[in-house]
Amino acid sequence: MNDLIPYIPSSIRDSLASLSFFSAEISLVLGFLLVILADLFFRKRYPQLSFILTLFTLLLVAYQSSGFLKIDSIPLFGGMIIMDHLSILFKLLFCLASILFVLFIWFNRTFQGHDKGFGDMYAILLAVHLGLNLMAMSANLLMIYLSLEMVSLGSYLMVGYLSSGQKQTEAAMKYALFGAVCSAIMLYGISLLYGFTGTLYLNDPEFLSGLKSLPLMSSGLALIMAFIGIAFKLSLVPLHFWSPDVYEGAPTPVTAFLSTAPKIAGFAVLINFLEMFYDPGSKALHSTMLDLNYILAFLAILSMLLGNFVAIWQNNIKRMLAYSSIGHTGFMLMALFIFSTSGFKAIIFYMTIYVIMNMAAFMLVDEIEEKTGKQYIDEYKGLGKQNSLLMISLLIVLVSLTGLPPTVGFTAKFLVFSSALEAYNLSGSPILLVMIIIASISTVVSLFYYFKLPLNAFLRESPDPVQLSYRSAKVYMGIFLAFLLLLLIVFPSMLEQFI
Repeated sequence: MNDLIPYIPSSIRDSLASLSFFSAEISLVLGFLLVILADLFFRKRYPQLSFILTLFTLLLVAYQSSGFLKIDSIPLFGGMIIMDHLSILFKLLFCLASILFVLFIWFNRTFQGHDKGFGDMYAILLAVHLGLNLMAMSANLLMIYLSLEMVSLGSYLMVGYLSSGQKQTEAAMKYALFGAVCSAIMLYGISLLYGFTGTLYLNDPEFLSGLKSLPLMSSGLALIMAFIGIAFKLSLVPLHFWSPDVYEGAPTPVTAFLSTAPKIAGFAVLINFLEMFYDPGSKALHSTMLDLNYILAFLAILSMLLGNFVAIWQNNIKRMLAYSSIGHTGFMLMALFIFSTSGFKAIIFYMTIYVIMNMAAFMLVDEIEEKTGKQYIDEYKGLGKQNSLLMISLLIVLVSLTGLPPTVGFTAKFLVFSSALEAYNLSGSPILLVMIIIASISTVVSLFYYFKLPLNAFLRESPDPVQLSYRSAKVYMGIFLAFLLLLLIVFPSMLEQFI
């Protein structure tokens, strides 16, 4: 204990100096406390107060984070977290997803009519958002675990928040139980890594050298166990089993959020985790222990194939979008396989568009479900003829998810394919060529399930035609996001320059 005393003053000074770069996270903590107090004491008198406070907090966090966009890599709190340009971009993506989620909840009828109201959900969101930010900046295995658990616990609460039926309760239980098992395996893997290397810091040279000195069985087992928690958050095959059930059973706004923000945070952690294995000389990941290139490629191929092919046989719309999300995760993992500036630029651009596409899709689907009770694809027969604007907007979103022009989804996929082809021309890696071919096949396959919705809506007759009202802010938001996907293909430089 006495040996640690000389380090205490310097540690305090380092923590105090780090606080000036931690303003966004401090705002989230203060916003979390204010939302709880507002909901506790002013819920009946000012029912909109928690909504206003949450939205203001997220806008403030986005503003504070954008102020550090041009910052160099800075270690904070003794190197536990590292703030750099890439982590700031991830934090801004979380703000986009959270703001859309807040608006989605506010205009959702199920939440409006529920006894619990909005306040607790908004407080949970801010706590989850804090965990997302920490995941993006974590450079220490213990910090990765704690931030991932903060997001996971909040996600479990979100899924079971309304508890309106057996399906939702079952989804929350499956999510929590499966997540707890993956979390325990990940923690055991982290303990093994610490025991083998003597450090928890990913950027510590002793970490990589310690793993290199171990037998393949020992280092490989520890790395795979630690990676399981990240793969669970990404819903990569074979750790995807929870995803379709949870997406179907959870409230639609929660499903939209879980399919975007935590998944993006999982990629942020994976980048930080893999950075220690990157060899600038060969511009590839070290293959001295496990051949990480082949492992990542195998997971990406499995996720693209299973996600897209199984989605064809889904009739429930939310389950179909869940499997498509697994396919998109595999596609984004291909961009991460290209561990370069162009690869990172492509993945951030793709993720930004992915947030807009998924949120718009779930908003429009949720509006149809609220007004008509239709949850299955074959129930959409004839909807396009009576509700042309709504269904055309959904068609635009589905075309963008497929990656076809004239939507920005085409630009996003084109950037990923371009960076992959560039990497293949430089390296000549056969596994990269296989991934490109599989990604192309998966894009074609996605046409078969995405276009089942407009096929039923526009080309088939309904025995009981339904005319929906457009007097809903949620509809306007969905339509706006859909046409934003058309606008951004004309002006993609607005995003590219920012990235």
